[in-house]
Amino acid sequence: MGLLVNKVLVGAAQPGWAPAFLPTDPKRLLWVVAAALVAIAVTESVVNLSGRWMLTRITRVLAADIKRRAFTHAVRLPLHRIHQLKSGGLTALLREDAGTVADLTFGLFYNPWGAIVQLLGTLFVLAAIDWRMLVGGIALMPIVFYTHRTWIGRIRPVRRDIKAVMMQADSHATETFGGMRVVRAFGREAAESARYARRNNLVARQEIFAWWMSRGIDVAWQVFIPLASAGVVLYAGSEVLAGRLSPGDVAMFVLYLTMLLGPLSTLAGTSAAVQTQLAALDRVLDLLAEPVEFENVPEGVRLARDQVRGRVTLDNVTFAYPKLRKKGEQDAAEQAGEASFGSPVLHEVSLDVQPGETIALVGPSGSGKTTFCNLVARFYDPQHGRVLLDGRDVRGIDVQGFRSLLGVVEQDVFLFDGTVAENIGYARRGATTGQIVAAAKAANAEEFIADLDRGYETMIGERGVRLSGGQKQRIAIARALLADPAILILDEATSSLDTESEAYIQESLRHLTRGRTTFVIAHRLSTVRDADRIVVLDHGRIVEIGPHEQLLAAGGRYAAFLARQLEPQTIPGGPADR
Repeated sequence: MGLLVNKVLVGAAQPGWAPAFLPTDPKRLLWVVAAALVAIAVTESVVNLSGRWMLTRITRVLAADIKRRAFTHAVRLPLHRIHQLKSGGLTALLREDAGTVADLTFGLFYNPWGAIVQLLGTLFVLAAIDWRMLVGGIALMPIVFYTHRTWIGRIRPVRRDIKAVMMQADSHATETFGGMRVVRAFGREAAESARYARRNNLVARQEIFAWWMSRGIDVAWQVFIPLASAGVVLYAGSEVLAGRLSPGDVAMFVLYLTMLLGPLSTLAGTSAAVQTQLAALDRVLDLLAEPVEFENVPEGVRLARDQVRGRVTLDNVTFAYPKLRKKGEQDAAEQAGEASFGSPVLHEVSLDVQPGETIALVGPSGSGKTTFCNLVARFYDPQHGRVLLDGRDVRGIDVQGFRSLLGVVEQDVFLFDGTVAENIGYARRGATTGQIVAAAKAANAEEFIADLDRGYETMIGERGVRLSGGQKQRIAIARALLADPAILILDEATSSLDTESEAYIQESLRHLTRGRTTFVIAHRLSTVRDADRIVVLDHGRIVEIGPHEQLLAAGGRYAAFLARQLEPQTIPGGPADR
């Protein structure tokens, strides 16, 4: 554009210079040129703004889609893998890495393409001035490539390491705040702060190192541009002295050389930023490459609630949990042929449970009670043997459909940060207020809910922090009642409650278990004595099975278990100590 203005100013006074479509009057011609400059500037602004808006919109939509895909995949990972990744780390990956991947689109398309257009245009002008100058400009390209190979390519693995440490720090912070009662009970605030600070200091050192690597590119260009300019001055000056170039050509070439180095610097800087985004892409792709739960299992049939009687059979089941390894360690172990599983937790377990029967599982810690229920809920599949529902192998049943037939009430009740009604209604999509209230009444929760500030619309806080243990258990039972499951799993649902709360819970459980196949993990006599059969597990094997009276009379493991539970406490200075 500067050349055009110069031509106008110099040639306007010469008759016949202007093309036929331009006015011949110099003043009018200047106005036309000025208007053209404004029009070009406005057009450039509109095009740039439109391009940025379109690419920004695409980037945000892409970010939302990547986060959705990553979240959908993450919730389908096997339980042991989710526990290994931890909730805080997964949250950081979804929040930061998935969003950064979308920014990669902007970094790859907006700045580079503009720089490439400017680069090609500059090379064209250089070719028109002097082909030797064009060769000199093209000779700069290998320098850019070498810079990329030497410096920029090393940034990506460093950024991956930084994100891995940040993921650990986020996991630690989430875990610390989730267990704040324990942290404060043992006075570990300072220790946890120091632990968090150590990880963040490591991140800071890694980021400083990565910053220096990125700045190496800037320093290289700050040194290279003056050197290139000096070389041009020497070459062009000698050409002027020899009469082969005019001073105006030299000035124009220096101008366009600067324009050539600008886009090259932009491409180098963009490449450095892209490496950080590629590190985030690597982590998202690693997550999406993780095998999901039952990935290689064919899709099974879907059973309706009225099609299920509730007979559950474990047929010679042996099960071991997968070993927890990092991704690289897991790959190396598989290549070495090492076992992917630990020692068996259940050994050749067989049990046939009739529809509507209540089975109590007792035994010492680590005997396999929770694992037994994990297999019934199909959180895992056994390595050997089968789990059957109404005579059908559960591996031939649709996983989501099968779990919709289940209801689970655990000792450590998980409630969401929402209202009472939302937590009860979580069990059934589209549940009406009447259904929620009916479930709460059946769970003996109506009385305490009515005393809350806003009744069913009361916010209960994260994990139900505003409720007592017994109240949370009754909310969980109401939630299970609303689901109307065919199979029910109660994992020590009353073990941490006082006598009064336990009485409420026991009455609620009688409503809940009626007509349902129920598995109860418990240690209290009041919980297990009314079961149809009691299964005693020890070291992953069934050692006794039968009703309470029969096992008590047999004087075996179950009788010894009750004797330890009911024996009087020896209190120094008390009656048993006198």
